[in-house]
Amino acid sequence: MTTKIAKGTIEEVMGQMPYGLYIIGSKSDVDVNGMMADWVMQVSFNPRLIAVALENDAHTLDNVQAFRHFTVNFLSSDNESVQLAAKFAQPYFGSKIKGRDREAALQVHRKLDDVEYRAADSGCPVLAQAIAWLDCEAQTFVPIGDHTLVIGRVMDGGILKDAESLTSNYTGWTYSG
Repeated sequence: MTTKIAKGTIEEVMGQMPYGLYIIGSKSDVDVNGMMADWVMQVSFNPRLIAVALENDAHTLDNVQAFRHFTVNFLSSDNESVQLAAKFAQPYFGSKIKGRDREAALQVHRKLDDVEYRAADSGCPVLAQAIAWLDCEAQTFVPIGDHTLVIGRVMDGGILKDAESLTSNYTGWTYSG
């Protein structure tokens, strides 16, 4: 006998899953970009690989597919980092959020404006406020539903500050669809 679980219940259960909150940096031929991601994990020791799940219509995914590099910026569990992360929660193109009025839909969110950063060797941004960072070369792209799993080889990285990493438990935010 199979019991069907109500959709609302599945979303509630998935909402209980804790995630780290990271800023993924990317570049294009004209600018740099950053987006918040929480589906990030290490997948291999040797070679050192990480996986990042990016929405199929994300501007960052376009950048990473074109230039094959990205950074992962770790933020700390404090109010200043939560405010910074919130800035990166907006999509690059305002039109991505359905139901926005015409003016909001036409906006392009350049989330690195007024944010201090430097370029990693790859040219992707490393945030000054980050507690740690990784510079990765994209090696594999795996379409998985409404996201693409990007496997990146870690080329460089560093710890900038000693602090606890920002998580969804700290913010109370969920990303469970």
